[in-house]
Amino acid sequence: QVQLVESGGGLVQAGGSLRLSCADSGRTFSNYAMAWFRQAPGKEREFVACISWYGGRTYYSESVKGRFTISRNNAKDTLYLQMNSLKPEDTAVYYCAASRSQYNTGNYASPTNFGSWGQGTQVTVSS
Repeated sequence: QVQLVESGGGLVQAGGSLRLSCADSGRTFSNYAMAWFRQAPGKEREFVACISWYGGRTYYSESVKGRFTISRNNAKDTLYLQMNSLKPEDTAVYYCAASRSQYNTGNYASPTNFGSWGQGTQVTVSS
């Protein structure tokens, strides 16, 4: 059974840091592009970051570029998101996702490009 499980969310003050993890099981993790999305209350799910299946390419939204770093450990089937200099506007539920197709990053900013999703982890940044 394919499963993605996020962890690492929590409450942090503005300017602080958090590291999210996403453990994958039930597939060959290293064959899939992976991404982080987030959804704040009353807003649509938005793209945060994406990493290619081999880890050689990364993509970020403008709102997090320079503050967040996406990475993966294919030996551990785990995806990460290091979040630094957090702002109150980063408050959201963060979801990890795996691409629908293997060996293909595709339209990395579109949720429809991703076929498997985790349950989400809450990140709250206080001012």
